[in-house]
Amino acid sequence: MSFNLSKKIQFWLKLATFCLLLAYIGYVLLRQPFDWAQVQTQFRTVRHPERWAALLLLLAPVNWGLEALKWQLLIRRVEPISFADAYRAVLAGMTLSFALPAQVGDVAGRVLSLRSAGRGAAVGASMVAGGMQTYVTLVLGAGALAWHLHQVPDRQTPAGWWLLATAAGLSGLGVVFGLWRQRVLNRLARWRRVRRFAPYWTVAGEYTDAEIGLGLGVATLRYGIFACQFYVALRLVGIQAPADELLAGIGLIYLLKNLVPPINVVSDLGVREAAALWVFAPLGLLAPVVLTATLTLWLVNVLTPVLIGLVWVWRLNLVTE
Repeated sequence: MSFNLSKKIQFWLKLATFCLLLAYIGYVLLRQPFDWAQVQTQFRTVRHPERWAALLLLLAPVNWGLEALKWQLLIRRVEPISFADAYRAVLAGMTLSFALPAQVGDVAGRVLSLRSAGRGAAVGASMVAGGMQTYVTLVLGAGALAWHLHQVPDRQTPAGWWLLATAAGLSGLGVVFGLWRQRVLNRLARWRRVRRFAPYWTVAGEYTDAEIGLGLGVATLRYGIFACQFYVALRLVGIQAPADELLAGIGLIYLLKNLVPPINVVSDLGVREAAALWVFAPLGLLAPVVLTATLTLWLVNVLTPVLIGLVWVWRLNLVTE
């Protein structure tokens, strides 16, 4: 009963969060109604838009490729796989995560792509891979938030400082956990209530410091790629704000996106959009233009790999039947 109650509370919290995001987007659009002609006018100010569009598209497979490389490096503790198999598993996971709750789809796509029976450990490896990306986003997002507060004094409110302190504190805890991870996991193994889940997280303690460092390095490089994609999408629609202000805003947007619980309504569509409208509001950017940039990024980085991953999900179904 308590488990069902917890699931119901999570559902209503996610629904309330999604409704609040939609309400905020609607409020902004009431103040600045979406005008396609305005977007087209802004687009005409861009010099060589085809170059920005080509760069955005070319960076997409690099983005997915780095995630595949991270997965290949981490899953070899369970089952060595080729880079091509890792790439297919990442795309299949993105497709399944489009429909399944939280990170369940992403984990399922990767785990079902393996041939071995060690799927419990593979779940743990997938959690480590996701945790690394989240941690890098948290650390760099804290730096972006600090720079944003410096640039926008009006945002230096108690809530802003509290958010910065929270992000910095969690970043520090991540370092502590990384250094003491084996001892923490050993203590968890003695706790009877969570002992049955040991096959899922024991693998996290088997990675060497070199493997952890390499995984974090790939995660950092991937962060740089999708942050660059966001910047390119903004330039594609004609946004000409200073680069440091845009990059700080992008880091803060991804930080906020990671702090919001997974809503999983068409793959969190609306979270990035609401965050972008709020973050870039002090820059005086036109709301319709900002929304166009974020939706373009969603189409390239989310919808496209989801459609491509349908091929591999279909093959997974054949294998598991």
